[in-house]
Amino acid sequence: MTQEHDMKAAKYRLDYQAPHYLIDTLDLDVQLDDHHTRVTAISRVRRQGEHNEPLRLDGESMTLVSVSVDGRAFENYRELPGQLELTQLPAEFVLTIVTEIDPVANTALEGLYKSGDAFCTQCEAEGFRRITFYQDRPDVLARYSTRITADKAKYPYLLSNGNKVASGELGDGRHFVQWQDPFPKPSYLFALVAGDFDVLQDSYQTRSGRQVALEIFVDKGNLNRAGFAMESLKRAMQWDEERFGLEYDLDIYMIVAVDFFNMGAMENKGLNIFNSKFVLANAQTATDLDYHGIERVIAHEYFHNWTGNRVTCRDWFQLSLKEGLTVFRDQEFSSDVGSRPVNRINNVRVMRGPQFAEDAGPMAHPIRPDVVIEMNNFYTLTVYEKGSEVIRMMHTLLGEAKFQAGMRLYFERHDGTAATCEDFVKAMEDASGINLAQFRRWYSQSGTPVLTVRDEYDTNSGRYRLHVAQTTPATLDQADKLPLHIPLDIELYGADGRVLPLTRDGQSVHHVLDVMAADATFEFDLSERPVISLLRDFSAPVKLDYPYSGDELAFLVRHAKNDFARWDAAQILVNQAVTDNVARLTAGEPVTLPVALRDALSAVFNDAALEPSFKAELLTLPGEGTLAELFDVADIDAIHAVRQALQQQLAAAFGAALDTAYAALKAPSYEISHEAAARRSLKNVLLGYVAARDGDKADALVAAQADGSDNMTDRLAALQVANAFLLPCRARLLAAFEADWRHDGLVLDNWLRLVGSKPADDVLADVQQAMQHPQFSIRNPNRVRALIASFSAANPAQFHRKDGSGYRFLADLIIELNEVNPQNAARMVTPLIQFQRLDAARKAQIRTELERIAALPNLAADLFEKISKALKM
Repeated sequence: MTQEHDMKAAKYRLDYQAPHYLIDTLDLDVQLDDHHTRVTAISRVRRQGEHNEPLRLDGESMTLVSVSVDGRAFENYRELPGQLELTQLPAEFVLTIVTEIDPVANTALEGLYKSGDAFCTQCEAEGFRRITFYQDRPDVLARYSTRITADKAKYPYLLSNGNKVASGELGDGRHFVQWQDPFPKPSYLFALVAGDFDVLQDSYQTRSGRQVALEIFVDKGNLNRAGFAMESLKRAMQWDEERFGLEYDLDIYMIVAVDFFNMGAMENKGLNIFNSKFVLANAQTATDLDYHGIERVIAHEYFHNWTGNRVTCRDWFQLSLKEGLTVFRDQEFSSDVGSRPVNRINNVRVMRGPQFAEDAGPMAHPIRPDVVIEMNNFYTLTVYEKGSEVIRMMHTLLGEAKFQAGMRLYFERHDGTAATCEDFVKAMEDASGINLAQFRRWYSQSGTPVLTVRDEYDTNSGRYRLHVAQTTPATLDQADKLPLHIPLDIELYGADGRVLPLTRDGQSVHHVLDVMAADATFEFDLSERPVISLLRDFSAPVKLDYPYSGDELAFLVRHAKNDFARWDAAQILVNQAVTDNVARLTAGEPVTLPVALRDALSAVFNDAALEPSFKAELLTLPGEGTLAELFDVADIDAIHAVRQALQQQLAAAFGAALDTAYAALKAPSYEISHEAAARRSLKNVLLGYVAARDGDKADALVAAQADGSDNMTDRLAALQVANAFLLPCRARLLAAFEADWRHDGLVLDNWLRLVGSKPADDVLADVQQAMQHPQFSIRNPNRVRALIASFSAANPAQFHRKDGSGYRFLADLIIELNEVNPQNAARMVTPLIQFQRLDAARKAQIRTELERIAALPNLAADLFEKISKALKM
């Protein structure tokens, strides 16, 4: 076996060098076997430029069988850790390499492995090197032909990229299928699946009249859960044609759902491999949130066909080129087919919670990192979600028409190539005529900027001045920060709720202000002092510091014309109440509900005209993780207690009308539609308030909803309320759910999440007991995330118990995962490395556990990078 490559050395973006050799075509012959899969890889290679450099191929965890050049055995090679080095090569040649791999032993779930009874692959970022020796880098693009041979009875479906060009029976019970991908692609987009599935078939006619076959492959018995995914795919294909003018380019588009998968899904050309969580759904097994997730992820991977596949990344430092852009596209899709305000709110929640925490932690990095050790660690919220926000700011600065012109120019210049973030920005700049020189700093600067805004009104001159200062705190990777180009979207209101026009010396002023200096002042002509709405639609991924009064925020909740601005004002009201009451609690005083917050949310509660899903968002309090970002040192226990008390006091303010409002939202039967989902979302938010007002009285209502619901959304919502408020019905409802779904790991994940998020002192014992469940496996990332992450990331008051038991438990699990699946281990370690806002005692306990993990003699590069950085904080 080849040795594992020592990947703990840092790699730098500025060290990029073009490949010394290019590969034009790659013909793969894959003979599938559980433990002895044989791969023959035939590459047409040509030297790039005049040089005598060796050809270095990446390879890990496989046995080299033979090497030949131009059909003759070749001996001028040597195996190095993680590489095969070949010397004395002609300028052009055909290279044939035969390797053998063991898919069953591959628990890392990278390269070729077994997921249940099926073979499947995951090659992004660097998994192809576990299949054959190859230049496993995104700037080597080749046209692939793949022949797969396997036992026909066990594996009737043999799938790969592109179009099927041949198939046949072999005499020994085996069969083969040949696939041809006409488009050049890097190795990370290669895919192979072999198994026995149920298949949902459909078709889509493109706007140019081409007929595309659509196929979704699912485990036997799950065909009735694939229909929504198919409809989502067709909606995405139509939307991409209408909004971006982009049409699908192959004869067939396939999706395969697998249970063992590190990621959500993978955009391999023509053959998308999905975590089953983002494919399978029906009313009995999936919630409205699951449906939304499926629609979003199906669209995201499909949109990658152009923004990721047809134009790919030059190197992995450019990952946000495809991911930030494609997240922006999937967010726009979700907003166009659903509720734009609600989708925007949910996107911003991710930013203000876990992404801001990432920006402040040891793994802080720009959306285009400058240095990496393990590329898997940079599939982050910063690259994806903040990357999307950077694209959105560009869209704000350019407008839709110029942005679309930039997209067209980007494809004209770079279709079929491996591009950079700079290539994208340059296309936007050239197509629009807008100077983005300073804006580029968003790609190279890490951290979360803070906008400090102060204002003044001169009654004599009728002049309103807005003073804006921007600062970005130092991060572990960057001490010094430069001013950014920040689009600040504002709106001004008069005392009667009128929108005041923005003018200066009689000239109209755009509502998006260009904040480009460290300090800037903007002046407007006004006849009265306004109430200002700042950072509308979260026009930049920044923190806002403006001294709003409670009355001003309540005014905006009532009068702001922008729905996001109304929600944001309500969030700031809650934030102020939390920070004030944490101080009160620390001083030994009781939690009090501010009048402005009570009146604002009571008005929301009583407003029958509000769209239900938006109303639900207005009434949902920020999560404890988001609230922790308000403090330099977060008192975890106090935040938990204050949030709980505020919810109880708001529920008391709403009064008996809660019961009436809840009952009015009940539907006679389940319906899959955005409108019906909106009503359910409000109903279930109100159910939480009913329980907060009086848990004992709510017990029967919650139990009745759980027992009588005809859909997973309402049943699970009732269980979540019972769990959150530890209602008497909790134990019975959870036991019944487990009994009903113990055979289905994907649905049982909901039960595992409930176990892990139980807000009680005995939760860790319950988690450890749940790990013995027959469906739980440390080798299955879905099960691990459902149970362990719900405890460590979503149950802060219990995970951060002062005795340190939560930290020891998670460290023990990560030590075990280090041997099984390092990529998943690195993702699970996040709650331990983001300790910057904790008190000194908790920090010391966490450091002890991190040092214990760091001392492992075989610590994977994924964990080494994160833990070594955390210990420097």
